[in-house]
Amino acid sequence: MKILYGVQYLRACAALAVVFFHAAEKTGHHFSIGAAGVDVFFVISGFIMWVISDRGRPTPGRFLLERALRVVPAYWLATAVMIAGAVLGLFPNLVITLQHVFASLFFIPARSPSNGELWPVLVQGWTLNYEMFFYTVFALSLFLKHNVRLVAVALVFAMLVLVGALSDFEDPFFLTYTRPIILEFVIGMVIGEVWLKGRMPGPNMGYALIAIAISGFSVLQIFKLPFSEFSCGPLAAMLVTGTLSLEAAGRVRPLRVPAFLGDASYSIYLWHAFAISVIAKAAATIALAPGVVFVMAVSGGVVVGSLAYLLIEQPLVKRLRLSKQATGPSTIPAKQV
Repeated sequence: MKILYGVQYLRACAALAVVFFHAAEKTGHHFSIGAAGVDVFFVISGFIMWVISDRGRPTPGRFLLERALRVVPAYWLATAVMIAGAVLGLFPNLVITLQHVFASLFFIPARSPSNGELWPVLVQGWTLNYEMFFYTVFALSLFLKHNVRLVAVALVFAMLVLVGALSDFEDPFFLTYTRPIILEFVIGMVIGEVWLKGRMPGPNMGYALIAIAISGFSVLQIFKLPFSEFSCGPLAAMLVTGTLSLEAAGRVRPLRVPAFLGDASYSIYLWHAFAISVIAKAAATIALAPGVVFVMAVSGGVVVGSLAYLLIEQPLVKRLRLSKQATGPSTIPAKQV
């Protein structure tokens, strides 16, 4: 699969939005719309999985293995750092239990003993629970013929959402995987099918969709309006569709820094919170202005995440790629999350 620079830039923007969100939380600012970066990630994930599975035709087992090798090692390492920090007393509010650690490592939704929220040890790992669930359902769909796979996944996710809406179960697994947010993966798959058929809107419509999406996110942020997947999901879909429309029309050019940040987006997402927490705590001891701390926190989160990509994620991917070459060809590009 060739590099789609528009998708890379969106991944960079989504990761940066989450960094801004967490930096604002720690420094007394308001940028709650940054959480919508997750919605963009989910739509992109559905798109990428659909497109690469059409071209690579992986087996279900191979697909899951490659997804696990791509996602799990860096996540486990970041989780191990959190556990070590808790043991050493660096995170005094973090309560560690064996059961919660096990659930976190194996993407099982569970309530945190620290606060009762449906969070793993590494809080931002909650999105990976959704990703791995999507990968599992998607892998099972690979047993089906291509022309029914999209409908099958859409029906499964729609039924889960419907059951969740009609039920009042409090089980963490049930509460997690019946949220409407899972439909964002399906939206991404639909966009992928449109892309494969060469039916993307023209560039003028692409610009319009991007403008509407950015305007929508801006209105939610400026007026501090409540938002959820019902508002952010469609906006994320418009943003992704608009960007891919420009990509199809040849309007997207390679840009070195945004492309790098897109490559590093997974590591930035995993590791930025460590830097933000350290900077916020250090700044509190010397009474820096909140605006200065915010800039430092954002910069630190991006730098630490980028270094983690260069020093941890890239070497891991390279080593795994070499091991896979020894056992057979890969069907999924290593850069895709």
